[in-house]
Amino acid sequence: MTQQYDSARDDVTKRLARVAGHAASLKRMWEEDRPADDMLTQIAAVRSALDQIGRAILELHIDQAVTRAVEAGHPEEATRDLKDALGRFI
Repeated sequence: MTQQYDSARDDVTKRLARVAGHAASLKRMWEEDRPADDMLTQIAAVRSALDQIGRAILELHIDQAVTRAVEAGHPEEATRDLKDALGRFI
């Protein structure tokens, strides 16, 4: 793999760890009976972080699988693969 790919994977790994920390924080907030406003703010932050992770993973997928299919002369496969990935994410 390329250095860019490895760097992107490391970034996703770090982001996932942060989301796990936020989820643990939400659980504590729930157990402590914290106000709904506080929890909803935290949930919005987690959702945003997950969306960013999803976009990063989708970009990695495009860079790897879709590009490979196009380079191999299979643009239909690349298009189908991209549509499938977008359908799962959106």
